[in-house]
Amino acid sequence: MFKVLDFRQIFTAGMILFAVIDIIGNIPIIIDLRKKVGHIQSEKASIVAGVIMVVFLFLGKEILNLIGIDVNSFAVAGSFILFFLALEMILGISLYKDDAPETASVVPLAFPLIAGAGTMTSLVSLQAEYETVNIIVAIIINIIFVYLVLKSSGKIERILGSQGINVIRKVFGVILLAIAVKLFAANIQNLFS
Repeated sequence: MFKVLDFRQIFTAGMILFAVIDIIGNIPIIIDLRKKVGHIQSEKASIVAGVIMVVFLFLGKEILNLIGIDVNSFAVAGSFILFFLALEMILGISLYKDDAPETASVVPLAFPLIAGAGTMTSLVSLQAEYETVNIIVAIIINIIFVYLVLKSSGKIERILGSQGINVIRKVFGVILLAIAVKLFAANIQNLFS
């Protein structure tokens, strides 16, 4: 198992998931939720999001096979989703957002805020290029980070300020845009070879 562990893959997959989950960029949403409903169940939301991601990592391919879609085609489609998510982050626009939830239960936090459509697409796309064990380690690292951010979102907002959060969001938007282009190029080539 440890022979398969590749820290470069873990780092890259972790950065992709970090950019897609965008927990730093979602701090304003988390703070609004906290103001509306009081307490946020950080532990429960983090664990459920992690379980959703790992389950989708293992069952995503089977679901795709069941409906007759190969991983490379899904990865190309996923690159488009990542591209539009990156545009949202960089340009500060909202192409699509759900209405704000009324409760801070597991459903709005774990899904779709943490483990949303972009995350699911990224997981299946990552599987086309990286070892599963490395993706799982990247998921665990991200979930730990998500938990820490959920627990201390108020402090983070005070430290970074709204401008700091915007800068971080735009930087990760550019990184995500580059990842989307790389993912598209690698998988479009696989489709036609």
